[in-house]
Amino acid sequence: MKMEITAKKDNPLYKRVEVYFTLDHNGESTPGRNAVAEAVAKECKSKRECVVVDTIESVYGKGMSKGYAKVYESKEAALEYDREYLLKRNGIEAKAPEAPAAEE
Repeated sequence: MKMEITAKKDNPLYKRVEVYFTLDHNGESTPGRNAVAEAVAKECKSKRECVVVDTIESVYGKGMSKGYAKVYESKEAALEYDREYLLKRNGIEAKAPEAPAAEE
């Protein structure tokens, strides 16, 4: 899989950089979200937990896909500003609060 970033847009209001990319995966299946998120994190010099892949759309008849991802400044910013179902799809979840000890 070869990735090329086609456009970057800085969005300081949401503490993120919005990235549009093209994947060349000729002869292979469409890469999964995790592999794409790691590639985006590597290109943007960020951590995997700060990247939320929004869409990956395959181009019919070619070994190519186009997509959109958001690279946040921190995991906390991702948890605050992004939608819950996208965070769950990308494997980014808040730490569950510890249950209080049962009182007797």
